[in-house]
Amino acid sequence: MALKDEIAVVPLFRGLRPEQCQALADIAIGKTYAKGQNIFVEGADAAGFYILAAGRVKVYKLSTDGKEQILHVIEPYDACGEAAVFAGHRFPAHADAIEDSQALFIPRHAFAALVERHPSLALNMLADLSRRLHRFTNLVESLSLKEVPGRLAAHLLYLSERQDDTDDLLLDLSKVQLASLLGTIPETLSRVLAKMAREGLIEVQEGRHIRLLDRESLEELATGERRLGASL
Repeated sequence: MALKDEIAVVPLFRGLRPEQCQALADIAIGKTYAKGQNIFVEGADAAGFYILAAGRVKVYKLSTDGKEQILHVIEPYDACGEAAVFAGHRFPAHADAIEDSQALFIPRHAFAALVERHPSLALNMLADLSRRLHRFTNLVESLSLKEVPGRLAAHLLYLSERQDDTDDLLLDLSKVQLASLLGTIPETLSRVLAKMAREGLIEVQEGRHIRLLDRESLEELATGERRLGASL
């Protein structure tokens, strides 16, 4: 697939004309990152943003005592760091590759010049940033208002939707990473999974495989209409 065709399927640039996608391809710089390698750090100048071509990247914050809170996981064709570039600010979080990854780096100054010639680029970015803001709003609500079982239930339902509405899920993060994403610790996560299995909501299978057994109860748990039966 030609680079301009890959750019055309990126949600951030969906709907652009072929010549606009080619203009983006002309300024894009290919980058490769090994698993665990840092891509950018919080507070660094946002000299550009990234489009993930392959692999996965975690975006996270660190507390003063070094505790990690994963904000979201970037999948192929997602953008990373674009909000800071669009606002002309520094990166508000850290980003590390959680597996070997490839990305396209879009330099800020070259992109700004491109936007001047093609204002529709900015409109596309604003639409995608609005969707990202909605996801962050849901994250803040989940971390502040929901208990861990509700956060986990919501995440499992989200994974099901992303994996073609299947009941047989593959957890795409390690237990430590998933706990960080849900704002808890691995030990609590394990207890919640075990409790969900005992109540017949899920079946924990070998490795990272989980089968959803009772979607209705999981949805009630995710919305706060239901609680797990006993203290964790």
